Amino acid sequence: MNSIFENNFKEHGFTKQTLIQEQVYEPLKEGKSVLGLAPTGSGKTLAYLLPLFERIDKAQGVQLVIVAPSQELAAQITEVARQWAKLVDLKVLSLIGGANVKRQIEKLKKSPEIVIGTPGRMLELTESKKLKLHNAKAFVFDEADDLLTEQTLVACRSLLSHAPGIIQLAFFSATKSDMFDKLHQWFGTEVEVFDVRADDQTQGKVEHFLVETPVRKRIDTLRKLSNLEGFSALVFFKKVTEIENAADKLNYLGVKVAVLEGQQRQVEREKALRQLRKGEISLLLTTDVAARGLDIEELPAVINYDLPKDSNTYIHRVGRTGRMGASGTVINLGNEHDLRNFRQLVQSEKYELHFGAVYRGSLLRIEELPEDVKEGQPAKSQVETVPRKKKKIAAPVVTEKKRHKKRKRDQLNKGKRRKKEDL
Repeated sequence: MNSIFENNFKEHGFTKQTLIQEQVYEPLKEGKSVLGLAPTGSGKTLAYLLPLFERIDKAQGVQLVIVAPSQELAAQITEVARQWAKLVDLKVLSLIGGANVKRQIEKLKKSPEIVIGTPGRMLELTESKKLKLHNAKAFVFDEADDLLTEQTLVACRSLLSHAPGIIQLAFFSATKSDMFDKLHQWFGTEVEVFDVRADDQTQGKVEHFLVETPVRKRIDTLRKLSNLEGFSALVFFKKVTEIENAADKLNYLGVKVAVLEGQQRQVEREKALRQLRKGEISLLLTTDVAARGLDIEELPAVINYDLPKDSNTYIHRVGRTGRMGASGTVINLGNEHDLRNFRQLVQSEKYELHFGAVYRGSLLRIEELPEDVKEGQPAKSQVETVPRKKKKIAAPVVTEKKRHKKRKRDQLNKGKRRKKEDL
């Protein structure tokens, strides 16, 4: 590692590199293309920034392009990159949608060596010849499993087509995607794979709770959780409309909340994240897209108001807490049926799931509740995959009064049919 980076590394309190940082440093510094797979919160951003910074020449135009799937993640990477780039006198520019494009064009005239942004905005600037990539040496695709999908794969490849034909590529992700087996097909280059997910030890202790809650009571459950001492959380929803509805109800109940979603202006999103980091709000309501890859230092908890659609989504959600050795809590809300299906969904990931409940200002496992409170709480057997027995429905009781009405109605209908036949 560059001695300047090494000294700053130690000043930030890091005693040694994480596993992914250690394994990809030399290959990236030597110009090799890599695929890095490591858990959320394991230091992937610095894993590619520091070695690639060592390949950049000053005042030679854009040489490093970092692509992120969301504006929030791009802004976060930019903040980290600037802290380290200034040590070696390199300029960093953020190019994201939602920000003033004219101001971005003006800053491009100052010839930054590193640009970081979302594929749509960078492609727009490239095609208008404002962003010039003819001197680019390396492209990084962060959260690559999310970027290399139908929606953004085309934009990523189009952006790359404006760079030199032979270029270093780096793909980083917390989860494996089928697309990673086709990187040579789509990008025309062989990549060296570094998968440290099984061996990485950076994640702290994270408890996973199942809290049985019908839909009509979930807002009240959020209220109770927000009142826990020192509690704050990212709350994941499926739809933006549900977020807005929940925010209105929670505000009415006096809960300090903010919303993070894709349609907001950049300044509003930055304000929401700042409020959560400073403890000014207890709940930040968001979606998977808006919160992908966010690093919120020592975030106490993640709440799944709507349970995730697949195990990969769950991995990325829960990765917002318990980062770099800190402890964390994940709270999954749902009815009995939802939780039963959810357990099947994530069983391959081997998470230890505990049933829990909020009791007297604490979130406790069911077995920790007093005996007189346990009654009515979900037991383990209630969410096993064994099908439940159907209740027998008793036959309706027919009274003499009902029989008389039915006989009279039958006689009336019989008379109507005879009249029709006579006609």
